[in-house]
Amino acid sequence: PIPTPPVLEPLHICRPPQTKMYTILPVFALIAAAAAPAMAFSPSAGLPVAQQRSMRGMQLSMADMEPVIRLGTRGSPLALAQAYETRRRLAAAFPDELGKEGEGVQINIINTSGDMTLDKALSEIGGKGLFTKELDVALLGNEVDFCVHSMKDVPTFLPDNTHLETMLPREDTRDAFISPKYKSIEELPEGTVIGSASLRRQAQILAVNPGVKCVNFRGNVQTRLRKLDDEVVDATLLALAGLKRMDMQACVTKILDMDEMLPAVAQGAIGIQVRSDDEKTIKYIKELNHADTKICVECERSFLAVLDGSCKTPIAGQAVIEDGKIKFRGLVASPDGSKIFRAERTGEIKDHMEIGRAAGQEIREEAGEQFFADLMEYVQDIQAANTKPTKPASAKA
Repeated sequence: PIPTPPVLEPLHICRPPQTKMYTILPVFALIAAAAAPAMAFSPSAGLPVAQQRSMRGMQLSMADMEPVIRLGTRGSPLALAQAYETRRRLAAAFPDELGKEGEGVQINIINTSGDMTLDKALSEIGGKGLFTKELDVALLGNEVDFCVHSMKDVPTFLPDNTHLETMLPREDTRDAFISPKYKSIEELPEGTVIGSASLRRQAQILAVNPGVKCVNFRGNVQTRLRKLDDEVVDATLLALAGLKRMDMQACVTKILDMDEMLPAVAQGAIGIQVRSDDEKTIKYIKELNHADTKICVECERSFLAVLDGSCKTPIAGQAVIEDGKIKFRGLVASPDGSKIFRAERTGEIKDHMEIGRAAGQEIREEAGEQFFADLMEYVQDIQAANTKPTKPASAKA
């Protein structure tokens, strides 16, 4: 059972209730609601116990300090884990100004279109920008001072007068295969149903095992694991980084290496977006930057920009810094996995942006413009991406 959260006052009320854009419930109530156990697959809570205790202790002293800066975040357990990690790092860097427990950093939960529309694939309803649009509005409207993002959800191009100032140290970028029945993608029998809203994952799965069926499968981590346990699908894939941040690695069946499943651009990275003219906030946020992570993510996003990538297209890319060089590998695929175009580059770290762009241009030239035109048309109709999974009649009640 989930530990009963303490009764807390709301941390924020940032919009009139009738807009239904911002959640005004206490943070712990949200965590408890979203973190219902997925039977054998889920831990007893949506966040590590140590982090829950830290947050409870923090709440006791928040009333004694006015917020110095305001943080905007989505309301899922993973997004909250990332928000509290950011606040912890800010507190460590500026204990005198922001409080030893981060009391001066106010966390504001913003519901996004991507969180509220779960019955359709992202490719069908507008791509990854649906996870950031409302956060952009709050930032530009001076309702929050900075936004904490899972970088793989951030569109290639940001609104004017905003930029990504900082990346926190990156987590493991690999994907995790999860199934109560099977040990790997390769051994899945024909007709097996895999839940994934990601066209990138779908394409690479079908390239290895074209006999399986991929269906739209969205919601937060806990929701997906609960559906898996209810036998709505037979298997799913999740980012290992998110599972680690919530101390949920125990549910993983197999960690997929880069040759099996190349991760999404910027997967495993937490980015912080600010208003470009907000010198006060930038002063705090820039101190958290992890240079190697930022360089790698910028390399990957420059690759994405050349290919006009979003959740509408099956694109993967990863950069790493090794032996004083930056190494990049990327791919673009047809959603059915029948065609995959790959590129690799190694070069000087200072040239990281050009390395990503060059890899993207190589793939664009090899694939041809007609491939991308056909890809966009195909994505609109692909059954696997736009089918909502339904519970089989034979599944347990």
